[in-house]
Amino acid sequence: MGRSIALFEEISFSGDRMNTRWMKNGFIYVLVIAALILVFFTFFSGNLGTSKDKPISEVVELARTEKLAKIEVRGNDLIVETRDNQIYKSRKEEGSSMVEILEKASVKTGVGGVQIAVKGSGGFNNIFGILVSFLPLIFFGAILLFMMRQAQGSSNQTLNFGRSRARMFVGNRPTVTFSDVAGVQEAKQELQEVVEFLKFPERFTSLGARTPKGLLLVGPPGTGKTLLARAVAGEAAVPFFSISGSEFVEMFVGVGASRVRDLFDQAKRNAPCIIFVDEIDAVGRHRGAGLGGGHDEREQTLNQILVEMDGFDTNTNIIVIAATNRPDILDPALLRPGRFDRRVVLDQPDIQGRKEILAVHSKGKPVDSTADLDVVAKQTPGFSGADLANLVNEAAILAARRSRTTIGPMEFAEAIDRIIAGPERKSRIISQREKELTAHHEAGHGLVARMLPHADPVHKISIVARGMMGGYTRYLPTEDRHLWTKNQFQDMLAAALGGRIAEELIFDEMTTGASNDLEQATQIARTMVTRYGMSERLGPRTFGRREELIFLGKEIVEQRDYSDRVAELIDDEVHRLIDEAYTKAKDILTAHRAKLVQMAKHLITHETVEGQVLEELFNSPAPALEVVAGVGTPSD
Repeated sequence: MGRSIALFEEISFSGDRMNTRWMKNGFIYVLVIAALILVFFTFFSGNLGTSKDKPISEVVELARTEKLAKIEVRGNDLIVETRDNQIYKSRKEEGSSMVEILEKASVKTGVGGVQIAVKGSGGFNNIFGILVSFLPLIFFGAILLFMMRQAQGSSNQTLNFGRSRARMFVGNRPTVTFSDVAGVQEAKQELQEVVEFLKFPERFTSLGARTPKGLLLVGPPGTGKTLLARAVAGEAAVPFFSISGSEFVEMFVGVGASRVRDLFDQAKRNAPCIIFVDEIDAVGRHRGAGLGGGHDEREQTLNQILVEMDGFDTNTNIIVIAATNRPDILDPALLRPGRFDRRVVLDQPDIQGRKEILAVHSKGKPVDSTADLDVVAKQTPGFSGADLANLVNEAAILAARRSRTTIGPMEFAEAIDRIIAGPERKSRIISQREKELTAHHEAGHGLVARMLPHADPVHKISIVARGMMGGYTRYLPTEDRHLWTKNQFQDMLAAALGGRIAEELIFDEMTTGASNDLEQATQIARTMVTRYGMSERLGPRTFGRREELIFLGKEIVEQRDYSDRVAELIDDEVHRLIDEAYTKAKDILTAHRAKLVQMAKHLITHETVEGQVLEELFNSPAPALEVVAGVGTPSD
C-alpha cells in the first residue's frame, strides 16, 4: 500500500511538473505568436485594402481641379475619395491642418467644395499603435525568455551529469532464477552463498564470518556471466544495481568518479543490496598503462572504485559482482583480498553441462521425441551457453521454414553445421572436375582419421559448400578433453594432411583447397615444439614469450628468448613432425586407395554422408580398381 501511495505521489508530482513546464513554455509560445501577428499586421496591413498611395501635392492638385469629393483625416493619415468614387491614401505633415493647406491652395472646402471629415485615432487604432510601438521590446523579450528557459534546462542536465546511470531492480517478481542457468554448478553455489548471506546475515556473522566485498565472474564470452548476475537479481529479495563499466567513463575528467560516488551512495541507502558491474575491464585496466599519465579519466574512476570498495562499514551489507573475460589486464589493486575476495571461473560446459543447457533452452519448444539432446551435446564440443541457445533458436527457425510442427534431429544437425561453417551455398556452381577434387579431398581426411587410433571419430563428411569452405569433415570426440597427448597431436597432423595427399595420389595435382589444412598442421606442429615441449631433440622447455599489446587489441607479440641456432632447430623439428605425419597419411591412403575412391564416388552422388551410413561405408568391402589416366575408379 505504501509503495502504491509513493508511486501515485511520484506520478502526481511528475504530472504537476509537466503542467508547470507546459504553462511556462505555452506563455513563451503565446508571446512569440503575438509578436509574429503584430509584425504581419504592421508590414502587410497596408497592402490588404484596394487603396493606392498618393503624395500630398497630388491630392492638393486634384482638389484644385475639383476632382475630389471628400477627404477623411485620421491624425496625419488621409483617405481621399474622388468624384468618380476612387479612393487613395496620403499623409500630411505633423501638426499641419488640411483645411489650411487647401485654403492656401485656393480650394473651397465645405458646401460646394471638398468635404473635410476629421476622425479621432483612439480605440483600436490607439491600442494597435501602442502594440506596434512596443513590438521590438515584446519580440526581443520573448527571445530572451526562451533562451533563459533553454539555459535553465541545460543547467539541470549539467547538474545530473555526474549522477549514476545504474538501473535498480528488485527481485520480488524474478524473470530469471538459478533454475534457468545450467552447466555452471560451482558458480551457482558461490552465488547462492552470496544470496543467503544477504537474506540471512546472522547465520554467518554468528560464526565470525564477514561480508564478502566483491565477487569477480571470469570466463570466455557467452559462458553465462551476465545471465548468472540476472539470476542473482531474481533470487535475492534485495535491490540490485546493474551498470556497465563503460558507463562510468566520459570525456570530462571527474565525471566517472562522481558517478561511482553516486552509485555507492544509492547502494548504502538501499543496503543490503548488490551492485553488478558488467565488463569491468573497460574501467579496471592496469593503471599507468595509458598515454594520459596518472590523471586521465579512466584511472580516476578506477581509483574511486578502489576507495569505495575498501571504505565500506563492517555492518554494511553491500556486495559488488563484476564480470570480465579479460582478468589478465585488470589492476592488481582491484583483485586483492578486501575488494574482490572471490574469483568464480565459468569455463566452457562439458557434455553433461551442454545437455542441461540444451534442456533449459528447449523448454517450452515443441522438440520431437526422435531428437536426442545427448547426441546434440556430443556434437557440440567447445560450444558456450550462448552458442547452444543460438543452436536451439536456429533449429526452431529451420523447422518453421520447413513448415514442420516440431523440431527434429535434422533441424538440430543443420543448425550445428550453420553455426560451425555457415549456411549452404546452394547457388554456387562448380564443375564436375572440381566436385571430384573436393570429394577425394574430404574422403582423404575422413579415411586417414578413421584408420588412426588416436584421432577423433569421423561423424560427417560433406562436399556441400558452406561459408568459405568448399567441403568439410566433422569429427565427434568421444569425451571432453582438458589434456592432449603427443599421439593425439600426431594423428591430428596426419588427418589434416589427408586431403592434400588424396589429391596428389589420385589426380597427381596440388590445389589451393588444402591451404587451411596446411596452416592448421603447421600451427599444431609449432605449438608442440615451442609451447608443450614435445620435441625430443629440443627437450622439455618452451620457446618465446607471448604478450598481448593493450593498445592493439588482439595483436600478439612474441619475444624471442632463444638464439638463431635454436630457431633453426625449431624449424627443423616442425618440418620433421609434418613430414612424419605426411608419410603416415600417405601410407594409409596408398594402402586403402580403393576405399578412398569408393568414398569419393559416394560423396559425388550423395554430397553428404554421416552417422550410421558413414559407418556402413567404412565397413563395406571396397571394389577392385581400374586405373585410367592416373585416376582410380571402382570397376563394375
